[in-house]
Amino acid sequence: MVFYRRNRVAGGTYFFTLTLADRRTRLLTEHVEVLRDVVRRVRSARPFEVVAMVVMPEHLHAVWTLPEADADYSGRWRAIKAGFTHELRQGGLNMRPNVKGEYAVWQRRFWEHTVRDEADLARHVDYIHYNPVKHGWVNHVKDWPWSSFHRYVRQGLLPADWAAAPDIALMDFDA
Repeated sequence: MVFYRRNRVAGGTYFFTLTLADRRTRLLTEHVEVLRDVVRRVRSARPFEVVAMVVMPEHLHAVWTLPEADADYSGRWRAIKAGFTHELRQGGLNMRPNVKGEYAVWQRRFWEHTVRDEADLARHVDYIHYNPVKHGWVNHVKDWPWSSFHRYVRQGLLPADWAAAPDIALMDFDA
């Protein structure tokens, strides 16, 4: 068995990718309000700042900053994943448990990267906001409704036509 070690920095800022077990579904966007409610509940119980986030049909990306002296992002994601699955079941979504009695909505693990500095943060936030365009869901960042991009525009941090120019080169994390 592989022993996977995560980097934990109390009060750190992290980039995450979480993916559904079935990449063909659109559960996250079809039930985005359920996901929002679960994230709000978890944030209320165990605070963290959502620096940026995008919800795609079958995966999501987020950048969080944890409170000082706290590095437990895994517990928060566990609560979000479990809460989302529970709410879908309570809402009547037909799911069958696997042989271990688990409802395999999410992939078991998630990707995490500790943000190193302001430039690293900027690259990851740009990646999050550009992700719907990258995956071909929309032609313009502003057209994807489930993104913190809209908050950045409201706060005057980005223009509404951000990344619309053909010369915008964003970091490709898949390369």
